[in-house]
Amino acid sequence: MAAKILIVDDQYGIRILLNEVLKKEGYETLQAANGPDAIKLAKDENPDLVLLDMKIPGMDGIEILKKMKSDNQAIRAIIMTAYGELDMIQEAKQIGAIMHVPKPFDIDDIRKTVKDHLTQ
Repeated sequence: MAAKILIVDDQYGIRILLNEVLKKEGYETLQAANGPDAIKLAKDENPDLVLLDMKIPGMDGIEILKKMKSDNQAIRAIIMTAYGELDMIQEAKQIGAIMHVPKPFDIDDIRKTVKDHLTQ
């Protein structure tokens, strides 16, 4: 069975790009553009990995990650941000994010990172 990846980003183009790349790699993908949708999908679908943008209007990535972790402590998330906010990155890692990917990202790096974390 294919690993399931939840892509959470308010930018449509990034969601579509990641969706296409990860589907070509054989993964099942889910997408959310906001916090409430992401939390519901995470709870209902139990993804193997979450790619989570930190800057989402209305509910930031920290809030989303905290809620996902309260619903399922085992959920694994890779955070993505274009901002060099070290305190936010550090807080996300303390909550349980497994790593940080800076934006703009190299798509080959994302592909390898996802593969590496799903085979651990």
